Formats: sequence, structure tokens, C-alpha cells
Amino acid sequence: MMTDVVEQNGGPAGPEAGQPSVSGGTPEVPSARSDDPAEARTGTVEPTAAARIVQIRERIDEIDHALIALWQERAALSQEVGATRMASGGTRLVLSRERDILERFRVALGADGTQLALLLLRAGRGPL
Repeated sequence: MMTDVVEQNGGPAGPEAGQPSVSGGTPEVPSARSDDPAEARTGTVEPTAAARIVQIRERIDEIDHALIALWQERAALSQEVGATRMASGGTRLVLSRERDILERFRVALGADGTQLALLLLRAGRGPL
């Protein structure tokens, strides 16, 4: 007779919890998708919705490529500013400039904007 297996947190383990059974098999996970390739790509079998999703995603991909290119350009320019400033005897950072950038992104995008600005600043100057 097989006994129930219990995880350390007290919850069930095994097939009912999405864990392999004690016998070493893998649990069967019901598929939420059909064999339809369009549904696998878009999450819907409705043709008009699927076509629209594909169209929207193409534009998203274009935007992603543009964002990546702009990110790389911005980082290179920022690194050039830093190198030029330090070569002329200036400081590594200008904190007032960083504060202005953080504020600009926070005002435009909220808390996520602050996080984005921090990432942009780090890409240009490296970690503090």
C-alpha cells in the first residue's frame, strides 16, 4: 500500500500537487491548448482575433527592436560623456543630472519609470 508523501511545508506532494509520483513517473498535466498552431501562437482559435493578435505582436516586435537600438545608443553616448568628463579632470558622475533623469522618468511613467531610469543610468555609467 502506497502512503501519501508530504512536503516539508505540510502540503501534499505527488501527482495531486503537480509533483512526480513516488513511483518516479511524471504527472499528467492537462493541456490548455489544442493542436491548432494558430491557437498555440495566439491563445485563441477565433480567426479574426488570432489575425489581430499576430498583427499587434508584429508591431510590438518592431517597437522592441527600436527600444533595444535606442538603449544601446543611449548607453554608448552616456559612456562617451563620462569618458570625456573624466579625461578633462571632471567627476565620474554628475548626481544632479542623474536626479533630473530619474524625476523625468518618474513623472512620465510612475514607479516603473524610476526603475527604468535606474537601469538606463547603470547601462551608461556602470554600477555605483
